[in-house]
This record gives sequence, structure tokens and C-alpha cells, in this order.
Amino acid sequence: MSRFLNVLRSWLLMVAVIAAGNTIQSFRDHSFLSEKLYTGTPTLVNGLQARTFGIWTLLSSIIRCTCAMDIHNRMLYHITLWTFILALGHFLSESFVYHTAPITIGVIAPLLVASLSILGMMVGFQYMEESQEANSIRPKRM
Repeated sequence: MSRFLNVLRSWLLMVAVIAAGNTIQSFRDHSFLSEKLYTGTPTLVNGLQARTFGIWTLLSSIIRCTCAMDIHNRMLYHITLWTFILALGHFLSESFVYHTAPITIGVIAPLLVASLSILGMMVGFQYMEESQEANSIRPKRM
């Protein structure tokens, strides 16, 4: 496996662990979201919204961790890429359309992680294709 895909696997695992931590925080205390992310309209953040955000984050974490373990699974790779696209779209829309998440460090972090992850995964496609071509050229062992 290429070095790039190994780095990408580590990145996905790290992001998954951080997301799991955010999930726990969302369930423990919903003020985490109103103080760090949705500071534009903190009164809209309640326990139900925080738990929904937590479940969404947990699902993304599980998908990303699973992709890190099986990075050559193309379907899983595409689904993982979509988790980052959806996260980027969510935070951009909350910042610029709904104005519930003004650009603060709490919002810049997930925007940066999602953007870098999308970029890394797009580059990773090239390395996946190269490794698949190399595997198809090699004679199969019996």
C-alpha cells in the first residue's frame, strides 16, 4: 500500500476519534454546541438538537473509522468522502445562509478538517487506482 494511503488511514482514524469525543460532549452537555459552534443563535440549541448532532457525528465517526480499516473498499471510501462533503456543506450553510454559526475557531476547525479530508481523499483516489492497476498486472498465485 502506498505511503499516502497509510497517512490517509491515520488521518481518518484520528478524525474518527475526535468525532467520537464530540459525540460524548454533545450528550453530556448541550451548551458545548451553543458555546463553540452555534454561537450566532445559541438559544436554538437544546438537548434534542445536541443529541441529534451527537448521533450524526457518531455515525460519521463509525464510517470514517471503518474506512480507515478497509481503505481499499471503494464503496466505503465514497461514503466516507460524502461524510466530509456533508459536514462541510452543513457548517458552510450554518455560517453563511442561516447565520447560526459565525466564523469562530469552533467553526473554522470543522471547516478545515472537512476541507483537508476532502482534498486528501480526492488525491487518495489516484493512489487507489495505482495500487489496483499494480495488483491486476501481477500474476495471481495459486
